Amino acid sequence: MKNKKWLIGASVFGMVLTGSAGVYAGSKLETIKAYLNHGLAIEVNGQAFTPTGDQGKKLAPITYQGSTYLPVRSIAEALKTEVKYDAKANKVSIGSSSSSGGSSSTGGGESTTPSTGTNTQASGVKSKYLPADFPLPKDAKATSLIENIMDGNKKVSLTYTTKESLTTIGTDYKNYYQTKNLTQKSEDIQADEFSFIGREEGKYAISITGNVSSENKDLNEITVIWGEE
Repeated sequence: MKNKKWLIGASVFGMVLTGSAGVYAGSKLETIKAYLNHGLAIEVNGQAFTPTGDQGKKLAPITYQGSTYLPVRSIAEALKTEVKYDAKANKVSIGSSSSSGGSSSTGGGESTTPSTGTNTQASGVKSKYLPADFPLPKDAKATSLIENIMDGNKKVSLTYTTKESLTTIGTDYKNYYQTKNLTQKSEDIQADEFSFIGREEGKYAISITGNVSSENKDLNEITVIWGEE
């Protein structure tokens, strides 16, 4: 799973969650073992793209526990999307609506999205934009929820924890998307991790990964990236 090459496009902009220059403050930092993925090819809106930082220095994507992370500022600028870093609040805001009533994730790990939610399966997840029938374990609790609208398309980045097994959750998502008209699909379900990536061309793209939580071994952590096209 960790050696796959992913095609990152504007339709999955919510995947760009980390890497903004200057985001180092705070006591919530945790040392991890990750990999600089120099072999990952990136396309933005169909064009080859190389992320760069200050003074044009090339930035490599990071691969960690089956997920790939890109530098948020570089990708946001390529997509002509506003990105801000609030040093006082230690917060990154993506998109113009993020700074005026949009959703954000906080250092305390609780979602601050002002919504009533459409999915009634999990009281701990209040998403405005995920499909109403999107599967969520009843004990799911959001630790990060970022929702936005880009060019009229809804985007969701959700991370939640659950006590359900990774095999059960991965199978639930596999069965759910078997009923959908996906034109592209990749899945890998194992006892200690799973990944599901799919796309219905011209409608939406979805990426779901699951791993054992690094903070609590009794919980599993699921990351969902969903976006309309």
